[in-house]
Formats: sequence, structure tokens, C-alpha cells
Amino acid sequence: MATAAELVLGIDIGTTSVKAAVFDLRGRTHHAFAARVPTLRTEGDVVEQDPADWIEGIRAAIGSIGAAGLLPGIGAVGVTSQVNTHVFVDGSGRPLAPAIVWQDGRAASEAREIDARIVAEDRLRWWGAPMGIDASHALARMAWMARHRPGVWERTGAVLLPKDFVVRTLAGARVSDPMSNIGLVGPDLAYVEDLLLLLPGAAERLPRLVPAPSEAGRMSLAPGGPSVPVAVGIMDAWAGFLGVGLRAEGDAAYLSGTSEVLAAASEAATGEPGILVFPRLDELRVHAGPTQSGGASVDWFCGAFGTTPEAMAAEVEAAGPDLRAPLFLPHLAGERAPLWDPSARGAFLGLEAGMGRAALARAVLEGVSLSARLLAEALDRSTGRRIEAFLCGGGGFRSDTWNQIRADATGRVLRRAAVPDTGTLGAAALGAVAAGLQPDLPTALADLVTHDRTYEPDPRRAARYDDLFGLYRPAYEALGPISRALADRRLP
Repeated sequence: MATAAELVLGIDIGTTSVKAAVFDLRGRTHHAFAARVPTLRTEGDVVEQDPADWIEGIRAAIGSIGAAGLLPGIGAVGVTSQVNTHVFVDGSGRPLAPAIVWQDGRAASEAREIDARIVAEDRLRWWGAPMGIDASHALARMAWMARHRPGVWERTGAVLLPKDFVVRTLAGARVSDPMSNIGLVGPDLAYVEDLLLLLPGAAERLPRLVPAPSEAGRMSLAPGGPSVPVAVGIMDAWAGFLGVGLRAEGDAAYLSGTSEVLAAASEAATGEPGILVFPRLDELRVHAGPTQSGGASVDWFCGAFGTTPEAMAAEVEAAGPDLRAPLFLPHLAGERAPLWDPSARGAFLGLEAGMGRAALARAVLEGVSLSARLLAEALDRSTGRRIEAFLCGGGGFRSDTWNQIRADATGRVLRRAAVPDTGTLGAAALGAVAAGLQPDLPTALADLVTHDRTYEPDPRRAARYDDLFGLYRPAYEALGPISRALADRRLP
């Protein structure tokens, strides 16, 4: 049993679940917990969650940890979460409406209107890259609320990310960190004031920005128990980057969850379209991009065919690597990096009568892997160098079969983190630094992060995947007019 202050609690408010894990300072997992989070999808591209479900999941996690007898040993808490998910709360921190999830497209019209008002020079001046405003941007969401729910907008005291809502609820602080506020913050780690002037009332509804490893406040994990420091926390992708060990120039990370997120640390920046370049964190300048449907494509397939991710991978493995499969475009809810096209739609191309479920399953795994390759090549251009290896983590990397397909399709070496839920580990690292249990993030990560397996690209498969990848973007572009027409279609 660990003694006081030797354990850290990491919490991850994900798109599909609330996860929590207790780690010691050597990265060993002492307890893990997960609770599903319901998501409501309705007509009009509306995707919502109830913030109360996040808090309920955290309370259940703390109860589970308490039942294991570990609460007295916890000396810090770190929180991470999905981003581009927004909660409109009143002055007391109470939600005024369901959280608008990052996949929600209701604000597409407002996004286009705002984006049309920004000239190319301002994009480079504000963000250091040719970024745009899409339906998931906080300013587009605020504009939608002001236009369609003016009563809610008038009562809104703050617009918070999930982790910031959790910190507000549990530790009483209205704060956020610069890295998580994508598209609102510039290279100077401050809000882009000229951008916020495009929507009256936006600036005063945003939380104060402080560094992610800072202490936001304190909370008691048990009634009458001592309070422990709670870190400000950081977005799930960044927590995952930390959790796989990205900590130095030249490192690259690949996370697989609901979406695939790839990143590389590099001081160089070419202004590659479609790639986000974050402000520096602990002297690291990270280029990154999220796709839209990684694990979400697997979840869709499993729901449609009545199977599980494990059974799906086993079926693909049993069929062998030479199984003939169609080309799958994983654009089930549009696409993010590097295409940033909300009207993109998924497709199977090249279907043949002899292709069965195993062929379709393989196509899904390959299609997601090809979307990662498209993003990896954009990262190569953004950083000015080819990435040879990725540090990997997340639930999507549990499958050895899929991992080998990824390595073959991308042509990159993949090194998998030993802890599957890298987001909770990254959050724990932030908590340890905030509480003074570790002096800084590089030291914390060196102690916490290990890797358990390496996947090398198979040169025998290279030609096949080169040919398949050669069709990937042309297929997306050829289907563009059809996808846009289908996306705009409204059935009675």
C-alpha cells in the first residue's frame, strides 16, 4: 500500500466514457475505472451530452477508488477531456443547456459567416498558420447560441470545456489552459482579441488562462478528508501526447480513440494547410491534427454488423493479409485534419460479389489507417521532415492486427505505450507537477511512461498500400459533389 502523496489520480472526460486511474510516481497503475457517457444525436447535426453524467462518472470513480482503500494515498488530481465540446453555464457554474459535443455541426452556417470575415493575413498573424473557423469552433458555437437561444446566451456566465466545467464544479475555479482553447489562442498563449471582437460578448464569457500544470484549486476526495491539489489540466490529445512520452524535439505521437490524432514536436513551421501548430508547452512546439472517425468507424461497423472490436479484428486476422477488400473512406461524420470538410461522407468503393463481412471489416481498418497516412504526410510537410516513428497509445491500439495494418499502411514504425489509457496518465503527470510531486513535465514523463511493443512496416505490403493510398484522396475528391449533395439532402 502506497503512503500519503505517493499516488496521483488522472481523470479523462472522453467522448464515450469517463475514465479514471490511480498511478504511482513510477507509472504503475493501482486502480482503473470507466463509465459510459450517453450521447444524444438528433436531426440537424445535433450531438449533445449531459454534463451531469461527467460528474456522476467522476463520483462513481472516486467511490470505486475509495472501496479499494486508495484514497488516503492520493496527493494530486489531474483532469483532461475532449475539446471543442462546450458547456454554457450561468454565473454559479450551472449548465444552461446540454453540452455541445465536438462532433456537433449545428453551427456550420455561423462558422462560414465568421470565417468569411477573416482575411489570410489575419490568420497568419493571429495563429501563425492558415487556420479556419468550423462548426466546432467556440466562437461559432457562441454565435449560434446568441442567434438561436438568445435567452441562454444572455444568462451565460462562461463557456467551458468539459475539463474546465469539472474543475469549476469540483474545485471552484473558472480557469482553462491555452493549449485546449484551439482557435481562440495565439502563439503568445493569450486569447486573440481581434478574433473575439467579431462576436460581442464573447471575450467576457471565456475563463482565465493559466498553464496546464498549475494548481487550479483543491478538492476533498472523501467527506471530511484532506483537500488535494487539482491541476488546471489540458485537452485529451495533449494529455495523450504526454501519456505516450512526447517530450522532446523530433518526437511524434499517434493516438487512437474515437478519432485518430497525430502530432510531431518541431520548431520548424511551414504553414501547411490543415495542420494545427500549438503554442509552446515547456519549450515544445507541437504540430498536430485530428481526424473525425477512427474508432468511431469501428464502432459504426460493429453496430451495423452486430459484433465487437475484438471479434472484428479476429475475423480480419483469420482471413489473412491477402484478403481482397474494397477501399473505405472513413468520413462518417465529415472529416477534420487535414481536409477539414464537414460535408465529406463515407463510402465503400470497389465492392465485389465475393466480398463478405471480413473484407468490409478489413476495409474499415485500412481506411482509417489511410486517413492517418494522409495526416502523417501533412505533418511531414508541416515540420519539414519525414516522421519515421510514432509513439502510440489509446484504446484503438489494443489490437495487434490493426496496429500492423497501421504500420504497413503508413510506412512508419509504431511504438505502443504500456498504459492503454494514455490520457489518464498524461493528466496524472500534470497533477503530479501541479502538486509538487514532480519538478517538471519532462521529469514526470521520464518516470511515468514506458512502451511495451514495436510494430515495423512490412516491406512486402508497401506496394499494395502505396497503390491503395494513391486512390484515397482522388476518391474523396471525386465523390465530393455527391457527398455535398447527400449532406445537404433533407428527407421528410
